[in-house]
Amino acid sequence: MYVSIVRSSHILSCSCSSSSFLKHSTNNNTYRTAHGTSSIDASPKWGRSELRLKTVVYAQQRPTWLPGLDPPSYLDGTLAGDFGFDPLGLGEDPESLKWYVQAELVHARFAMAGVAGILFTDLLRVTGISDLPVWYEAGATKFSFASTRTLFIVQLLLMGFAETKRYMDFTNPGSQAKEGSFFGLEAALEGLEPGYPGGPLLNPLGLAKDIKNAHEWKLKEIKNGRLAMVAMLGIFVQANVTHVGPIDNLVKHLSNPWHETIIQTLAGS
Repeated sequence: MYVSIVRSSHILSCSCSSSSFLKHSTNNNTYRTAHGTSSIDASPKWGRSELRLKTVVYAQQRPTWLPGLDPPSYLDGTLAGDFGFDPLGLGEDPESLKWYVQAELVHARFAMAGVAGILFTDLLRVTGISDLPVWYEAGATKFSFASTRTLFIVQLLLMGFAETKRYMDFTNPGSQAKEGSFFGLEAALEGLEPGYPGGPLLNPLGLAKDIKNAHEWKLKEIKNGRLAMVAMLGIFVQANVTHVGPIDNLVKHLSNPWHETIIQTLAGS
């Protein structure tokens, strides 16, 4: 983008799309803009009555969830997956925004694990490989190796321990990697930053070791996580309407797409 201002004729020519990007005074040679810097060409050939201002504006091509949207000032695009979506203004407080980022990340990972587990077990059940219950009835299944109460207590202890460690690392980053904080296994965890633990236990493939420059990996994860959360919502609604698993619904749809999906939906049955 190029801006040329001639003071003697007060003509401004601009080949840019930004409406408010220039902020300057005529006493310095270098100027600040919203998207870059500007400089004055005050060579003698222009004389004292003419001053040419050349501004190079580097506009950031930032995608937003709604084309043409002006994102909130506190969502500056530095967060992974930040597309300016915050209609309720929940992230105005910087401390709250940090927590919401971690909460979304955890929910995204749970959703990805949940969708994968539901589809995998449903596939085993539909194909007859294993006699597994449909996913929304799995919680009522009785196991011979332990009672429901025992399983609940074990899960409560394990999940409580993991979530407590995660919260402590959020409030005091790096504290859970100190020697003696995890039964001598701190080196195996090798936390990268809050929300991104590493080491051979939680990062066996060694992906994104340089977490500060792993924006692409973070973006891929949060995009897939958001998609999984939407998929989980769809699976919940689908199970409530059809009372079968997602693979059953897929097989039924493929058997007669027009009748089973469109006609039945329009008929409300």
